[in-house]
Amino acid sequence: MLLEVKDLHKKFGEKEVLHGITFQVVSGRALGLLGRNGAGKTTTIRILMDVFRADSGEMLLDGKKFIPGKHRIGYLPEERGLYPKRRVIDQMIFLGTLRGMSSREAAASADRWLKRLEVDEYRNKKLETLSKGNQQKVQLASTLVHDPEIVILDEPFSGLDPVNAQILKDVIGELIAEDRLVIFSSHQMSYVEEFCDHIAIIDQGNVTLAGELKEIKKEYGRNRLILAAEGISKDELKPVAEKLLEGVAKVAGEKKEFLILELEESAGRRQVLERLAASELSVEAFGSYEPSLNDIFVEKVGGEKEEEKE
Repeated sequence: MLLEVKDLHKKFGEKEVLHGITFQVVSGRALGLLGRNGAGKTTTIRILMDVFRADSGEMLLDGKKFIPGKHRIGYLPEERGLYPKRRVIDQMIFLGTLRGMSSREAAASADRWLKRLEVDEYRNKKLETLSKGNQQKVQLASTLVHDPEIVILDEPFSGLDPVNAQILKDVIGELIAEDRLVIFSSHQMSYVEEFCDHIAIIDQGNVTLAGELKEIKKEYGRNRLILAAEGISKDELKPVAEKLLEGVAKVAGEKKEFLILELEESAGRRQVLERLAASELSVEAFGSYEPSLNDIFVEKVGGEKEEEKE
C-alpha cells in the first residue's frame, strides 16, 4: 500500500496550523513522523483518523481517495484512553466490536495479543491495578485487537522499562515485516532510527524535511569529518584544527569523544589527512561523520520557537 498525504491545510478559527503538509508512507517501510510539541503532528494524525477534516489538500491510498472509515486503522495515542476501572478483557472486546468484530472474534484476538505482549495474566484485572508499563502494553494490544492494516503509534515506548521495551520493539518489527502501513511518532530518536526507513519532520505546520533516512543522513554528513587527538582537549584542539588543517572551513560541532569538522566545498578528506600526517598531533579518531537522527532534528528545528500546542 502507498498512502500519499498531499498539501494538507487546516485552520482553527483564524489560526492556520497546517500550511501544506505533504509526505508519503509505504507499507512494510515505517515512516517516522517527527516534530516538536505543537508542530502539527497531532492535527495531521487526527486528519488521517478522520477526527478532523482538512480545509484543503488530499489523501490517497494506492492512487484512490483515502476514506479512513473504510479501512482498519489502529491508533495508539500519546494520551492513553482506556477505562481504568474496567476489566482489561471487557474493554478490549468492546473496542473490537466497535470496529466490526463479533464478541467471540474480539475475545480470541484480545487473548492472542495479551499473550503476545506477556500481559495475559491480567486479562480479568481492572486496568488501574496494573503497572504503568503493563497498562501501556494493554493499550497496544487494544490498538491491534481488530488486526489493523494501518497502524499509527504515538510515543509507544512511554513508561516502559528495557525488558518491556524489547517486547514492544519485537511486535513493531513484526507489524512492519507483515507489510502493514506503519506511522511512528516519537521524541525518542533512537527508536525512530531503529524502525523507520523514511522520516517527515513537521515544524510550525510545515514539512521541513522528508525522505529516506539513509539518504538524509548521508547528505547531512557530507563534507564533515570527525577528529580527536591524544593528549589534547577538544577546546585546545579547535583552534589548532582550524589553523593547521587546510580545507577545514570551521569546527561545526562536537561530541563527547570528538570534534566535527566542516570542510570547504573544494576540499577533500585526503587533503586533510595529509596535513594531519605532517602535523605533530597524535590522532586518536579520524573519519567520515555520520549524524544521528537526533543531530539532524536539532539542527533542523532546535533553534526555533515552539508554537502553541495544536
